Amino acid sequence: MRDKNVDTDQIIPARYLLMITKDGYGEHLFQDWRYKEDGSEDPEFILNKSEYKGAKILLAGENFGSGSSREHAVWALKQYGIDVVIAPSFSDIFRNNAYGNGLLVFTLPEDIMESLFEKVEANSDFEFTINLPEERMSTEDGTEYFFEINDFVKEKIVKGLDNIGYILDKETIVKNYEEKNDKSRDR
Repeated sequence: MRDKNVDTDQIIPARYLLMITKDGYGEHLFQDWRYKEDGSEDPEFILNKSEYKGAKILLAGENFGSGSSREHAVWALKQYGIDVVIAPSFSDIFRNNAYGNGLLVFTLPEDIMESLFEKVEANSDFEFTINLPEERMSTEDGTEYFFEINDFVKEKIVKGLDNIGYILDKETIVKNYEEKNDKSRDR
């Protein structure tokens, strides 16, 4: 998806924000681009093309996720099956929402993104392997790219945790800390 400035209303249109649960957003991902007015799939839209259906990695243009701060955009991407979005830049709010919900997003320079787009367009089966602990992406032609993710975000995504899950994962540490402080207060 080479488009620049893809905003959250394009990712998940506002008319779908009235749902009362976090479920059901994936089917409306890029709704106005994926479907024609009659409700049929637009065969020209990139994610509707057979060679890209089921893709887990989305290559995107500059300033992906701009616009409103809706967390629903991340939910839609995740529920559709996207695990990683790579772009030259992201909206800060979108990036934080992504990290808070277990969606890996990272940046690569525009010239590298252009090269990746060209490789995928030349061969739709072109594969990427992302090693999050090592902050490295490698391609089937042996090229490696490095990216930076802070340790907090890395731990959450590797463990498959959202923000609440991360806190619950630390429950033993918190209890031990509380017990230690309670004992020191009793003295």
